[in-house]
Amino acid sequence: MTKDSTHTGQSLAMAVLNSVQNPVILVDSTGHIAFANWEAEAFFGASAAHLARYRISTFIPFGSPLLSLIDQVRERRAPVNEYRVDLSSPRLGQDKLVDLYVAPVVSEPGSVVVVFQERSMADKIDRQLTHRAAARSVTGLASMLAHEIKNPLSGIRGAAQLLESSVPDDDRALTRLICDETDRIVSLVDRMEVFSDERPVDRAPVNIHSVLDHVKAVAQAGFARNIKITENYDPSLPPIHANRDQMIQVFLNLVKNAAEAVGDAPDGEIQLTTAYRPGMRLSVAGSREKISLPLEFCVHDNGPGVPSDLLPHLFDPFITTKTNGSGLGLALVAKIIGGHGGIIECDSQSRRTTFRVLMPVSKEIAPENVIATSETGSTR
Repeated sequence: MTKDSTHTGQSLAMAVLNSVQNPVILVDSTGHIAFANWEAEAFFGASAAHLARYRISTFIPFGSPLLSLIDQVRERRAPVNEYRVDLSSPRLGQDKLVDLYVAPVVSEPGSVVVVFQERSMADKIDRQLTHRAAARSVTGLASMLAHEIKNPLSGIRGAAQLLESSVPDDDRALTRLICDETDRIVSLVDRMEVFSDERPVDRAPVNIHSVLDHVKAVAQAGFARNIKITENYDPSLPPIHANRDQMIQVFLNLVKNAAEAVGDAPDGEIQLTTAYRPGMRLSVAGSREKISLPLEFCVHDNGPGVPSDLLPHLFDPFITTKTNGSGLGLALVAKIIGGHGGIIECDSQSRRTTFRVLMPVSKEIAPENVIATSETGSTR
């Protein structure tokens, strides 16, 4: 092998490792960090050149299982996985819970590769699967409610209307109240019936930017007319295989929530963003296949944020921060996105809340059609 070809191979290997979305480091036989990809530099908060001056033990908490894992891999010369390892420290920051993959480097005796998988994303996916299970449980509940509640309610409302014509004027307010509250319960049950609708929906290639533009136009003509809405789109994104009406329903719900969070704040702002995020993959139960979810669509707002105790349960049915909310809007959003093979998550802190939808690329799009449909996406 020539010197030039060796150099080319090393450059290609570096490019590949820097494209990996997880932190990857190479620990040599002396315990020094001989290599760190870009994600590892961000993880440790230091450049690769700085990391190379020190041993791995300098950067991780004293007594961390990672050190024993490295020794174990060197001794057995076999890869090892370890899950939910806490690397929290003043240097690395809090909540550094990671999964570890440690493997020997055959060509470099004593050297090992360490791959870090931050648990934040894995936990979000776990929560997403829980949200889907909760939505399925609501499906059965909705079917039962439609049968067992709506029929008696119609009888109660009919009886109240008959009484209204025969009671004194002073009591008519009570019969009117019965009718109004009955109508409100029926409306709630009607909303829940959406969960029990398991009929297949028509899907086709959908340009997500046309969906977001439609949602923005509706919002600015109504509930968000006094709120600044900005866009940051990746115009090269391919279409998604989806039901356009349901996608509009999803993002209209998210933008409406964002508008309600912002309220009347003079500097209130909602931002719609789209991006391509390679490396995000989701395992499917009962299959070895992993689905790639590279398409990211976000709704950001600068409202007060979601309470931390509510955040893990935000997509569960009947969970709401609104005084008169039913708690079904986000549960329905999670059901629709899950039905399209995607996931939805929420990151929230004061003045920065993000609802992030991750979706697969449509498999039915021919390459020539990708360019034609994605060119309609706008960027500001």
